[in-house]
Amino acid sequence: MTNSLFLLAEGGLFDFNATLPLMALQILLMMVVLNAIFYTPIAKVLDERDEYIRNNLTKASETLAKAEAITKQYEQDLAKERRDAQMIIASSQKEAQEIVAMEIKQAQKDTELLVNEATTQLNSQKDKALQALEKQVNTLSEQIKNKLLSGQLAG
Repeated sequence: MTNSLFLLAEGGLFDFNATLPLMALQILLMMVVLNAIFYTPIAKVLDERDEYIRNNLTKASETLAKAEAITKQYEQDLAKERRDAQMIIASSQKEAQEIVAMEIKQAQKDTELLVNEATTQLNSQKDKALQALEKQVNTLSEQIKNKLLSGQLAG
């Protein structure tokens, strides 16, 4: 009997009256109000932020692609300039070596001329010295001969 009283009593767990539909209506109304006041603006802000992020990512990707293209172009230009600089350096070194070789040849020619001139002067001086010595030898020979002859005549 107590069980039947429990089910018939009002305000129980499964009491179906006008309160349940009213509560359901309040929940639906509350969902519509919350959706209109809070969720829709938040969803709009989130969508705007999502689009802003997507746009920025797209722009960043485009900028990165341009930067990579420019970097690649600069690297190619730099490599070309390095090759050109190496060619210029090589040609400058070759020209400098040619100039040095020409100057060395000229210095050798000048040295040979100086040596030849010095040899000529030394030979000339040697010849003069030999002639002077020959004259002195002849003079001394004459003097010795004269002394010997004068010594034999006196004796």
